[in-house]
Amino acid sequence: MRYRLLAIDLDETLLNENSQISPRSKRAIREAVNRGVIITISTGRMYRTSIPYVRELALNTDWPMINYQGALIKTTESGEVLYHRPLENELAVAAASAAEAFGEEACAYVEERLYINRENRYSLYYRQKYDVTVEVVGPLDLFLEKQGWNPTKITVFNWNGKFEKIKEAVEPCYRDKITMLEPYPFFLEFTDRRATKGQALQRLTLELGIRREEIIAFGDSNNDIDMIQYAGLGVAVANAVPEVLEAADLVTAANTEDGVARVIEEYVLCR
Repeated sequence: MRYRLLAIDLDETLLNENSQISPRSKRAIREAVNRGVIITISTGRMYRTSIPYVRELALNTDWPMINYQGALIKTTESGEVLYHRPLENELAVAAASAAEAFGEEACAYVEERLYINRENRYSLYYRQKYDVTVEVVGPLDLFLEKQGWNPTKITVFNWNGKFEKIKEAVEPCYRDKITMLEPYPFFLEFTDRRATKGQALQRLTLELGIRREEIIAFGDSNNDIDMIQYAGLGVAVANAVPEVLEAADLVTAANTEDGVARVIEEYVLCR
């Protein structure tokens, strides 16, 4: 089988323990590109915080990137938006209202800006590491309702990893309209029901004329499951959560041991 597209998650998959792309991974990806393979970074991250890694790969090709769990598909060089599926205002307000009701920190992503109900370790990290505008707005549900905005994503933070009450508050009324994912132990993220990595990858490859059998997808977290299941070869890194390990066709080495590079070398470069 000749694989034509690689969909690669960033954090805990391609990036190592220092949030860096290893030299081995860079070499493997660049050689795959030289052989005509398309690389699509697929991440829950903002577009702005993902682009530095694309620049580091130095692919110099205007390929699409999947961001915000699949809510945005945007090209890496020209910045053309190919697909955008934000949360309707009603859904965003409901998610933010549940967070406020239980005293949780929450933020909304609107046009590459971060609007947060109160400063926390996440917003401080973004301020320090990335060129991202972060605005503290107080009660997020009231702010979004007043603005009438449709955020691309809502993230709720609980540093004990307990989200049961928020899920119970939102799920009964909005189960057919909203997706709730926990990409990390302390994050609960809300996107539109039609905005997941797997759906974005399917939409993208249909437009490119690439069959699912010609795709390798790499991931580690719950937000990667439907992408891994859609791809012809779904790959979990060894450090993935149990649900991803079970969903994958193949388990490779951990992100700290060049798991992505090893698969590219074997299945694409045929070494």
